[in-house]
Amino acid sequence: MPDPENQSPTEDARYELFVRLFARHEPDLRRFIGSLLPTWSDVDEVVQQTAIVCWRKFDQFDAQSQFMKWACVIGRFEALAYRRKVARDRLVFREDVLELMADEGLEELDARRAEEEALERCLEEMPEKERQFLTLAYTPGVKIAELSARAGSTAAAFYMRLKRLRAQLMRCIASKTLHRRKA
Repeated sequence: MPDPENQSPTEDARYELFVRLFARHEPDLRRFIGSLLPTWSDVDEVVQQTAIVCWRKFDQFDAQSQFMKWACVIGRFEALAYRRKVARDRLVFREDVLELMADEGLEELDARRAEEEALERCLEEMPEKERQFLTLAYTPGVKIAELSARAGSTAAAFYMRLKRLRAQLMRCIASKTLHRRKA
């Protein structure tokens, strides 16, 4: 990777764009590659190699296309190359199985992204008080007993309200993802 300090302004901008895009999509790329490989150390190795190849080929990336899909194609080839390299292990899938897993992994990634987007929209549509209630309930370190006491209700009533709100969110997400699949 080139030294960022010795780059021209256009190279700096290109480098920064790559880093932003890769950092944004790295967790999904890691999950995708994880669906193709048996261990997390394998995943770490292939994600690292994928990052290197993506940077080397970044001048070929079309800014109008989706970075994640582009990186997944590279990640798929890197996973295949890695699998060939470690083919002596007993836990190696045939290439056709790996290809099938990669295709399903991409579909799952798209479905997960659609669900996340639907969750965001559903939360935005929810009344502020209910959204705050849910947010507080899932804030790390917050105890339900304290929240229920502050709200002036029992923990059982608090959990029941939380259950109803989660069910409402699930219905909303399901309707939005179903609507999206039909469109």
